[in-house]
Amino acid sequence: MNNLNWISALQACQQRGEAHALVTILGCSGSTPRDQSSKMVVTADQTYDTIGGGNLEFTITNKARELLAQHHEGQEIYPMPLGGALGQCCGGNVTVLVETFAACQFRVALVGAGHVAQELIKILGALPCRVTWIDSRGELFPDQIPPNTRIQVTATPVTCIPSLPAGSDLLILTHNHQLDYELTEAALKHGALRHIGLIGSQTKANRFQHRLRAAGFTTEQISAVQCPVGLAEVPGKLPMEVAVSIAGELIALEHRDKTAPVHRGIPWREIKRQLQPGDPEKLEPTQPHLRLRSARPEQES
Repeated sequence: MNNLNWISALQACQQRGEAHALVTILGCSGSTPRDQSSKMVVTADQTYDTIGGGNLEFTITNKARELLAQHHEGQEIYPMPLGGALGQCCGGNVTVLVETFAACQFRVALVGAGHVAQELIKILGALPCRVTWIDSRGELFPDQIPPNTRIQVTATPVTCIPSLPAGSDLLILTHNHQLDYELTEAALKHGALRHIGLIGSQTKANRFQHRLRAAGFTTEQISAVQCPVGLAEVPGKLPMEVAVSIAGELIALEHRDKTAPVHRGIPWREIKRQLQPGDPEKLEPTQPHLRLRSARPEQES
């Protein structure tokens, strides 16, 4: 068990975008190791805080990790008779709620640590995403980095592109137009990025398109590069204005293909059934539930 309490652990997991489960004792009767409302956090390889230890905690931890391995996102209720089912001498009964949160799939790779990137990271740091921030100039990175951001200092940023996870969003915001072009080529060769955003003017976009066609890229491939990057509805050339425009575009992209489910969470009747008095030996864990789903302005690089 890690030394962090469940509140700190929950916050850290959410900020990192790490898959985790929040375990809560909803109710108990008889002799139990912890009272109702006791909580713990479970990840793939750590536990934080405790709901009492013993076979109860061991069993619930394993159930939570099974759900996390399935990328499950939702809630499950488990009635746990400590004596009959788990062999614990205290012999009481507890009802446990397991809330699982899948790992964040919203990944952003940001290349460049200039003025726009400095403002953009303030916004991305407050969003449910995981950010890799890349530049050759380590001295430009601020002292305070958001918890969801990983710094990568390298003399060759282009070599980082092939290893980006499929579905990542790439933002090319460097100070060097030739480097921007090389990054753009590498991004198109990657072939599995969700979004490629390139900072610059329409003139820069036209020049890059001409070079990319000469390099053998198709019109369809080239159209995947968004330059100028950002929402046309958010005008302005100030670094924060450009950053807001870029962040807005990413947020719209993240929600574009998502639809809210008709039913969310555990129905009230199921909660009532699990918590009603009765023989806990005859109660069964709930079945898996529905997941909670969970023309542009000119820019100067």
